[in-house]
Amino acid sequence: MKRFNKYDAAKESKRQKLLKEIEDRKLPYLTPKDVQFEQLSKAKYSKLYLQRANCVPQEIHQNVQQGLTMLQDCKCFSQDLVQIKGKDVLTPVCRLLIGDPGCTYRYLDTRLFTIPWPSHGVEVKYNSDEIGKACQAIKDLNEYLHVEAMKILLDYSSADVEEIGFEANTATSTVVKDLGSTKDRTYHNKQRNNRAMLKNRTSFNVSLLNYMDPSRMKYLKEEPYFGMGKLAVSWHYDENLVERSTVAVYNYSCDDLRPAADETNVTSVEGRDPALWHIGLKVAWDTVTPGLALSLEPGDCYFMLDDFNMTHQHCVLSGFQPRFSSTHRVAECSTGTLDYIFGRCDIAMKNLQKDPLSGISSLVSLELVNVTQTEEIHNEVEFEWLRQFWFQGKRSAKATDWWFGPMILLEKSWREMEQMTKLLLSEINKAEWSLERKHQVVRCLLPFLEERQELRKSWMARCQSRLANSLPVDEQPECRPYWCDGDLDMPLPFDLEENISFLRNQLMSSDGDDES
Repeated sequence: MKRFNKYDAAKESKRQKLLKEIEDRKLPYLTPKDVQFEQLSKAKYSKLYLQRANCVPQEIHQNVQQGLTMLQDCKCFSQDLVQIKGKDVLTPVCRLLIGDPGCTYRYLDTRLFTIPWPSHGVEVKYNSDEIGKACQAIKDLNEYLHVEAMKILLDYSSADVEEIGFEANTATSTVVKDLGSTKDRTYHNKQRNNRAMLKNRTSFNVSLLNYMDPSRMKYLKEEPYFGMGKLAVSWHYDENLVERSTVAVYNYSCDDLRPAADETNVTSVEGRDPALWHIGLKVAWDTVTPGLALSLEPGDCYFMLDDFNMTHQHCVLSGFQPRFSSTHRVAECSTGTLDYIFGRCDIAMKNLQKDPLSGISSLVSLELVNVTQTEEIHNEVEFEWLRQFWFQGKRSAKATDWWFGPMILLEKSWREMEQMTKLLLSEINKAEWSLERKHQVVRCLLPFLEERQELRKSWMARCQSRLANSLPVDEQPECRPYWCDGDLDMPLPFDLEENISFLRNQLMSSDGDDES
């Protein structure tokens, strides 16, 4: 389940190559006050769209800004303990994920679980009415940004906004045109398909909220390539998104939360005003094209359209005041929703049967394809869901207890899978199995148990690390599921070393018998 990785190594190699190529010099970058800015923006950054605050409805500003402040007051924001190059790192930025119920978002080997925004047919009990209102405000912003992104993209493709086919701020009706000739019908179908595709790529299902306070961020490193100043968020692509989907960001730097920084103690930055928050942009791994630094006023929005997030990188350059951002994404969650993982559990459970009279459990099939499928799901539930959730402590409980019910159900299914592994180990030990058959099943099962053992040790070490223990008590990781040896409620021990040794010995004895 570890995702280490050639991708991280390749990215680090590119970074080192870029630093070596520029050596001690700084690459050029432009701001809107530069004469060449407009020309460069159109030529190299045309899929970045900035919408200033005065173009956004005042009601959106009021509700979102009050909601963000309320969530901060309720201590709903937390630093994430993520993994970078195999090492635990505490993000300097505090975050909170809000979105579709049961949806998750994965980045830096960490799965975040949404605080559900109000949704039809889903009951969510928030810890306060204020938190519920804040989540509704983020959802309203999400719908507004979806409509705006569609308008921008349709305008880019010279399409008629009125033919979107869904409700915007005011009721719109789909225009029905005379289709005319076959050529006209073909064109109409292409336009309709194009709109459907754009709608899918702008239907944001999560918003990752960020809170950054420069006065509380212990160390802000310098931007290394252009000399843009202090970095609050380093250069990156956004991860785990539907391909070519738009990312929409709402910016709110809040002057009223604390006094401005003492400008006399701030290192001057050539080109941009260090008091203002900026988004930095560059063509990925390019030493020729100048970068951009765009200042962000409270209420400004920007859209990274189409493949911009794939071809360009962005960073956040610190200003003096605390800043919120609400970053709306189309998360690629084909394997990241509750419906998905419960479906996977249902598949695994089909291989377990219980005698209605005795209540004794047994496996339906011992075919290798069934064994492989069950054990894959077993590890997926334990390490991609249960341990990921509890590693984040009880953070989500600050807003709602919504996730605790599903986690109890997942853990119940996982216990059944522990029983299934025990049943399989018992079958392997039966004398009537041929050596060839035993050999096949052992070779199938052993890698899953070895991976399970390794990952359990890794997760336990992460939960007990100095960094983990430095977090507030209600945010400290919990090593769960965990049980002591001899726990009669559990089919197998937490430490699988004896079971792994048993399987290895089976292979060794089988190999010896084959040679004789």
